[in-house]
Amino acid sequence: MKRVFYPLVAGLLLMSSAYMSVTSQEWKISDNHSIKFISKDPTGIFKDFKGTIKFDDKDLAGSKFDVSIDVSSISTGNGMMNKKAQIEEWFDAEKFPQIKYVSSKIEKSAKGYTVFGDLKIKGTSKPTKVNVVVTNAGDKAKFSGTFNVNRIDFKVGHKSETVPDVMKIEFDIPVTKK
Repeated sequence: MKRVFYPLVAGLLLMSSAYMSVTSQEWKISDNHSIKFISKDPTGIFKDFKGTIKFDDKDLAGSKFDVSIDVSSISTGNGMMNKKAQIEEWFDAEKFPQIKYVSSKIEKSAKGYTVFGDLKIKGTSKPTKVNVVVTNAGDKAKFSGTFNVNRIDFKVGHKSETVPDVMKIEFDIPVTKK
């Protein structure tokens, strides 16, 4: 009986391991991240960026970005402009203190990955596709890329001759394995 039982158990374990799911690696966001917004005017950075990043190139279905930016961390290099960006007409930081991005799907692309998700600014959510390049070096990695945001779609400010509708967002997010 023992001769038949042990090979049977070993076979069942081997077969069940083929169906086990891979768990995506969770990454801790480093303090030296960079979230820039670029246009002819204004240009600046957001200093406070946090959230959860789960990413494994072998488990894209289990990978997820759930990140946010503190609106009050805006820095344009001009204190008065920073304060104005937080008023009701622009970001309305009192009512909507965070900008959020939550991914729904990640796909491999020619130059890295395409992350599909919802960007929420000032209470308005829009599907947003972000192209991401991942540089991985063992226990450290960096997620970087650029994408455009039409601020008018999110009711940030109003049409203006001086402030462009479309802002380029550039990011570098260094991370370490948790």
